[in-house]
Amino acid sequence: MSTNKALGSRIWLIPDCYYPSTSSPGHYVSHEAICVLNVGDKDAHLKLTLYFEDRDPIRSFKAVCKAERTNHIRLDKIRDENGNSIPQDVPYAVMVESDQPVVVQYSRLDTTQAEMSLMTTMAHPMG
Repeated sequence: MSTNKALGSRIWLIPDCYYPSTSSPGHYVSHEAICVLNVGDKDAHLKLTLYFEDRDPIRSFKAVCKAERTNHIRLDKIRDENGNSIPQDVPYAVMVESDQPVVVQYSRLDTTQAEMSLMTTMAHPMG
């Protein structure tokens, strides 16, 4: 069976993101991740644009998902070229743009209270 190397989309939207500054004591830290799957034969260069309710977008985060690989981009660890991190304690949305077709999923681990929760959803493909 042959694999279609053009699976996925080049633009993905994630409308509900939130990175809390609080974590419960213990092993798990509150964080978000953008999980990318690239089944193609070329590396995918990703640009993340963050949108907010009350401020201008941030367009400076980048990542790579190698060909025929996955990349779980931890949003608590990503830095832009100036060392800036994702802002905490504010709701935001993300647009993921890729130069290759990819599949994108979003996950959030919330440990702000003892009854921690894990949420995951597929991002919305745009093209």
